[in-house]
Amino acid sequence: MDASILLEIIFFVSLLTQTTSHAETNSCQPSKCNLKSSEIRHPFRIQGLHPQHCGLPGFQLFCQQEKTSINFPDYGDLAVKSIFYDSKRLELVDPRNCVHEVFLNLNLSRTPFRYYHVLKQYKYIKCSSKIPSPLVQFVPCLSTDDSVHGNYVYTVELSFAVPGYCTTVKSVGIPFSYSSYLSDDSFGLELTWDSAGEDENIEAWRIQTYFKASAKIIALIFMVGILLHAKIIRRCMGSSGDKIQRKYDEIEVDIISRGQYEALRSPMVDDIDIVCNYIP
Repeated sequence: MDASILLEIIFFVSLLTQTTSHAETNSCQPSKCNLKSSEIRHPFRIQGLHPQHCGLPGFQLFCQQEKTSINFPDYGDLAVKSIFYDSKRLELVDPRNCVHEVFLNLNLSRTPFRYYHVLKQYKYIKCSSKIPSPLVQFVPCLSTDDSVHGNYVYTVELSFAVPGYCTTVKSVGIPFSYSSYLSDDSFGLELTWDSAGEDENIEAWRIQTYFKASAKIIALIFMVGILLHAKIIRRCMGSSGDKIQRKYDEIEVDIISRGQYEALRSPMVDDIDIVCNYIP
């Protein structure tokens, strides 16, 4: 084999290996929105940093002002405080500092997540004045504490007797009722997810990677075939041209010496043309 052909084949194989290796090892590498944030890896992915196959559906995160965030279609954006992959725990923070607004409105039924803590059914009630009882406290971030036009929202147990000046807003399962002793932006706002589907997704990603690598190898073989074909044609043309020229020189001498112009139709010349014609 011609040394130049061998070098070109080695170059293409090396290029393909590096490209495939880089795609497999680097495209889904863990990443962060900032140095202090949690490491993001499978089943999560960061939009714009990881290809789509790096994460499961519904696990897409994004960086917003160097903070990791997640969007819930029925609610909006929440900030990611930390992710614990071993225990499958996602800690979130409400940017509006009102975790009970999240409890009230967040619908997880269309997501792969559920609350990490055990839920208990509570009622959200809205009252035109404060309930005179030390057993319940209104939620400040959902209420308007005004002596004239007061609007007070409480989380109470289902058995609670709702006063006449209050109306029930919604009954919902939440991790905790409101307490002034608890953080109002993140306490209880922890989610978890099932492992079902992770193995299938990883296997699907491996199959997809395999077929992509196979396609690249086939393309490489095709390129090498074209290269070899071109090299062979070039060599044939060069070799045949030299042989034809030498033959015509011999024929020319023969013509001059014997005057037999029919020698121009020598079988050897025709055979050389036939050999080259075998190459498309």
